[in-house]
Amino acid sequence: MTGLSLLNLLQAGGNGTVVQEEETVPRPGWLPEIVPTIVLEIVATVFVIFASWFVARLLVRVFSRRLAQHLQRPSLTRVSLAAIRVGVYLIGFFTVLRIYGLDLSNIALSVTVFSAVVGVILAPIVGSVISGLFLLADQPYEIGDMIELSEQGEGTRGFVEDITLRYTKIFTLDNSFLVIPNGSMRERDVINYSAEDTRIRRTLDVLITYESDLPAARTKMEESAQKVESVISGGPRIRIGSARYPAKPDCLIGAFADDGILLRLRYWIKEPYSPQKIESKVQQNVWEAFEEDDIEIAYPHTQHVFADEGGELPVRLADSEEQTESK
Repeated sequence: MTGLSLLNLLQAGGNGTVVQEEETVPRPGWLPEIVPTIVLEIVATVFVIFASWFVARLLVRVFSRRLAQHLQRPSLTRVSLAAIRVGVYLIGFFTVLRIYGLDLSNIALSVTVFSAVVGVILAPIVGSVISGLFLLADQPYEIGDMIELSEQGEGTRGFVEDITLRYTKIFTLDNSFLVIPNGSMRERDVINYSAEDTRIRRTLDVLITYESDLPAARTKMEESAQKVESVISGGPRIRIGSARYPAKPDCLIGAFADDGILLRLRYWIKEPYSPQKIESKVQQNVWEAFEEDDIEIAYPHTQHVFADEGGELPVRLADSEEQTESK
């Protein structure tokens, strides 16, 4: 009994005539004639699918450690392993096509259909893939880095979970999961807090009155920052580009303002993962230190001056009248 392949059915004429060809899958001699060829093709297809899955998994297990040691970048390692899987699966897919008598030369699309598919469906995918290649080459961030997506108002901070050729996965600090196409990532301003050095500098501005003890206020602000565990209290100077800055907290006079003296405290944080919490502790320490030494935080004062010929302005003190009536 001679079976018909899928290609034979596709090549059937309009009059119902079926062109019979030689079987694509060789029939074993021990296989009974009662077993149709389609069953043999299905068994071969299942075997190819299983073999593709097994070979892909084996190759990934064999080359994963070697690629990680050679590339030294988790994103490139994952993309390379994904390329190995895709390559094995494509070979298996083409093998299945050959089982059913289909060849690449027999699969053709018209120019109009092909252009529509590329323009409508494949163009965004190809754009994301190209953007992914640029991201992997430029290395603006890596898997595990803490980044911030600059937006209007407060940006979105999170950790990079995965980088593929099409998109970037981010876990935000609010425990939400973002999947952003690489094309959009290239158009955004991305702040990387973990690129080279995890230490970041913070600034605290405090306005004190002119009557306060200026040297004592500066010393108290520096000591307040040093008391926080996550703040760098000293050590060698930190280099940024060609400049070097003191590692310990440093309080400088920012300006002589209308309402007081502006003090600017600069300090370094060891890790950028919870800056708001550290800033809150520093501000609380400054407040408590100022209360101990009677250092007053300035606030705007308004003084009204009236000319002699300007007339009269009636003023009534409500508290004084209430106290007078109670007596």
